[in-house]
Amino acid sequence: MKITNDQVQSRFAKLAALKARGLSAYAYAARVTHRPAEIHAAAEALIAGGAIVHVAGRLLALRGFGKATFGVIQDAGAKIQLYFKADTLGAETYALLPLLDLGDWIAASGPVMRTRTGEVTVQVHGCELLAKALLPPPAKWHGLKDHETRYRQRYADLIANDEVRRIFLLRTRATSAVRRFLDERGFLEVETPALQPLYGGAFARPFITHHNALGIPLYLRISDELYLKRLIVGGFDRVYEIGKDFRNEGIDKNHNPEFTMLELYQAYADYHGMMDLTEKMLGTVRGELGLTGPGAWRGHAIDWTPPFPRVTYFGALSAAAGMDVTVAPLADLAALAARHAVDVPANAPRAAYYDPLFGALVEPGLIRPTFVLDYPREISPLAKVKRDDERVVERFELYVAGMELANAFSEQNDPVAQEEALLVQEEKRRGGDEEAQALDLDYIRALMYGMPPTGGLGLGIDRLIMLLAGAESIRDVILFPLLRPEAADVALDAEVEPAPG
Repeated sequence: MKITNDQVQSRFAKLAALKARGLSAYAYAARVTHRPAEIHAAAEALIAGGAIVHVAGRLLALRGFGKATFGVIQDAGAKIQLYFKADTLGAETYALLPLLDLGDWIAASGPVMRTRTGEVTVQVHGCELLAKALLPPPAKWHGLKDHETRYRQRYADLIANDEVRRIFLLRTRATSAVRRFLDERGFLEVETPALQPLYGGAFARPFITHHNALGIPLYLRISDELYLKRLIVGGFDRVYEIGKDFRNEGIDKNHNPEFTMLELYQAYADYHGMMDLTEKMLGTVRGELGLTGPGAWRGHAIDWTPPFPRVTYFGALSAAAGMDVTVAPLADLAALAARHAVDVPANAPRAAYYDPLFGALVEPGLIRPTFVLDYPREISPLAKVKRDDERVVERFELYVAGMELANAFSEQNDPVAQEEALLVQEEKRRGGDEEAQALDLDYIRALMYGMPPTGGLGLGIDRLIMLLAGAESIRDVILFPLLRPEAADVALDAEVEPAPG
């Protein structure tokens, strides 16, 4: 291993010194009776009872004062101070403390006390090195220059930044809250294939792979939808999955090619039922996380108070455009697109203007959680037509702070209509449209067995965490986001903490 840093060389030297004394620098296990957070919570009882605690964590600080030394360790939840005394530990063991470095994992045991300043502290009677850190812990990351390094070395990022740990602890709690909400309402959590012979359920370019044993191409799923609806056909009337989807698309602050989605389907419901469910679920999750009142994200104050506003797609777009986009002359739509730098091909049909203009004129103003209802048939060809308006389909998208968070439908359960729509998509796919959907004849066969009226919802878990945690980028809420391969020659020198005193 290439060693390019004086502090790293010092750590290897200390490792050698430990081995020369016949001491192991990498333990097999450690006895832990209390975590730091538990010691703080029960401090008075532990002190009064004279209990001996066994605690472990990463060494964050070590300061010697002659025959006494103070240290701080941290586990995943909290920090605790340690107090080493030469006459308690014994001179031989105390003399080994200089061989410790910041970042080392250690175990300590002893009674709990308070210092003169009131700090809850473990008075160390026994100490063991669990794992020697051969690289110094990083100093606090700073600036845009370090973002890629932080994402690539997430382990170091978690060591350096309390805020990063907070975000990922919140992510786990939020996902658990979503599961509890659905489980309590009779939804069954299931798992469906991530490797699929046909991709479907969304408009996206897939990742393609090959199965050697079967000799067939396979696709990483772009959606869980078609398999989950097969389960509705099979008689499970409420199902959901929280899983990874994959789309071979660009990367930006709101998009990562591998992302986590919640998809759920409920028999006998429509998109109105999905709106009610979504609103209740988001309120419940925020409440369980202790998030009350308005939120804030990317400079926006967000009012999460239910009920969320509900606007129609054409109503919102026409209001923002200053004209009824469903009947306005194409020349007026082209001029509007040009004024707002919206790129629409020359001689494009009317429907080609809708989504680009909606993205430019309407989405940025949807700050408060808002349901946008009734999408044009032309841009939602696989959805169920609205009961009283054949121009649109029964679909909504939920926007928060200008970002789409959820998408839902009154699901198509007519097998003939579904096959006709998929045949059109298949023709587009054969014509070179990589985002068109393939004709899934098995799914049509499933629908022919009969699927009850069903409401379906897809909600982006990563985006939800961004909003709840106040994270600027989707990469900030994914532990290991996709990055270009790292250079082969990885230097070990970096900005590091000073060596312990």
